[in-house]
Parts: sequence; structure tokens; C-alpha cells
Amino acid sequence: MNRMRAAIFEGAGKISVGEREAPEPQAGEVRLAVASCALCGSDLRLFREGASWIPGHEIMGRVEAPGHALDGRRALVYIPVFCGACARCRAGDTHLCETDPDLIGWNRPGGYAEALNVPERCLLPVPDDIPDALAPLLLDVIGTTAHAVRLARKLVSGGRALVLGAGPIGLGAILSARALGFSALTVSEPQHYRRELAISLGAAPWDGEAGGFDLVLESSGRAEARQAAIEKVAPGGVVVLLGESGTPWPFTENRKIRRKDFWMLRSFYFPIGDYQANLALLRADLGAYRRLVDRTCGLEELGDCFSAFASGKLAKPLLSFA
Repeated sequence: MNRMRAAIFEGAGKISVGEREAPEPQAGEVRLAVASCALCGSDLRLFREGASWIPGHEIMGRVEAPGHALDGRRALVYIPVFCGACARCRAGDTHLCETDPDLIGWNRPGGYAEALNVPERCLLPVPDDIPDALAPLLLDVIGTTAHAVRLARKLVSGGRALVLGAGPIGLGAILSARALGFSALTVSEPQHYRRELAISLGAAPWDGEAGGFDLVLESSGRAEARQAAIEKVAPGGVVVLLGESGTPWPFTENRKIRRKDFWMLRSFYFPIGDYQANLALLRADLGAYRRLVDRTCGLEELGDCFSAFASGKLAKPLLSFA
């Protein structure tokens, strides 16, 4: 493959399709023919502002590397390009690598294209029993949220949980929290479609007043949601910031938080060593995860798919080259 089709994020909500030269893999890399790439809320900024690179970071494809042990096999792309040798990598925190800043789909080409080159150590083989459409959920929807809940469980073992924002990460957080010991789940989501989907997954709608939650997973990135999180967490509880925001977050230290001890965590992605445990979470609840993937589209329809996703009418759409 010398030429490939790729999405061009022009900005202002416009995505076109163009041809790019398919670069040859460098030492330590293999080519991956993209089968699917899930849309992510963090890509909405690129949808609105444009990107000079090929975005897309929730990628599943098939390895094209004759002679390689994974040639012809399905694989996911672990997006942090880690060195494997720094102190953080040696401790197992590959997502926090100290020496390699690359993130696939962010500062090197990603999966909204027919192919990309992937460092060999960033390939996660997909077992035969995992359906194509669900494999990308093992990255952000399961990997990111389960890592956040596991961090929180070092401080609180279970109890009542509130999820603020029911986008893809919030929906994944509901399922991860339920699977990892938080039996009473509540959700706040203003958009009707996503709120009803969250409720169907077992979360009760939040009335905006109830508090005392042992765990609050803030997945919207909105300043008012973060304020609500620290006001509604129980004494001794944990707030985890999952949602991304590029704007300052001023918060009010009012009487609801002043005389209260609580923990606040920031969680990013997941260590590669979590992969087998995350596979177990997916296998245990395939029916629920299937409900999240509510549309697939081709490259030419990607712009329309992003528009519907941005308006909250879709939960976890998928670009598919099948």
C-alpha cells in the first residue's frame, strides 16, 4: 500500500477525505491495516478546531508484517508510546512513561485512516472471542475507566458512586464501577438519549441534591460538574477527575467542602499490564457493552457521525473499514 485514504479534520465541524502517502514502518514498527476506530469525546476539539495530523486513538486493525509473530492477527493500539526502561515503565506505569512523549493519534498519525505504523510494544493482540465492534472499547471505555476505579479502590472499597456526565467515558465508568464493587450507582447527564442509556445500564438519575457519595467519577470536564463533585462526595470519599478540560477551574470553598476530608485523584489512561483484567470485564458483560456501540460509519460519513456524536445523539460510534 503506497497510498491510503485518510480523514482530514479541517475545523469548524468539517471532515473531508483525502489521500496520503503511506509511510514505510521504521525499525521496531509494524503496519496495521485499520479495521475500526472508535470516536472519542476528546476528538471533538479537533472536529471543531482542525488538526494537522491524522487523529483517532481507539484503534483496532490487522497486522501486515510478513514474518512477524502477529502477522495477520487482529490487534489494538496502546496509544502511549512507552520506552519500557524508565522508572515509571519499570514500575508498570507504562502510560506515564517519563522519556517518550508520543501519543498515537495525538502527536503522531492515528486511526482515522486506512493504515498506520505502530511500535511493536504498543500492539495488544485481540483474542478470537472478542467481536470486532467491541474490541476498541477495551481502550478508553474500559481501560481508562477501570483504571480510575482501581485507583479509587485503594482508598474506598465500595459503596455509593455518582457519575457526572454520561458520554462514552461516563457510560464506561458506570459499568466499571458496577463490576468493581460499587453497587449503588447514580448518574447526572443533561442529554436525554445518553441519560436514558445510563439508566438502562443500572444507574439511577441524580436529583442534583443528594450527596454523601463514596466515589464521584467526574467525566464531563465541566467546571460546574467538578464543583458538584467536591460538594457531593462523602467525608473520606474519593473524587476522580476523568473528564478533560482546557479551561481554568476556579472552585468555591464553601461550607459544603470546608469541613470535610476527601481525596481527589486525576487518572490518565491505563497501564498496559491491565489488559488481561480489562478483557475479563468485557467478557463478563458483553451485552451491556454492545449497547454502547450504536452506529458504525465509513470514512465518507465520518463528518456526519461526528456531528451526531457532538450533539449527544450517539453514545460510542465507530468508524469501520469492514
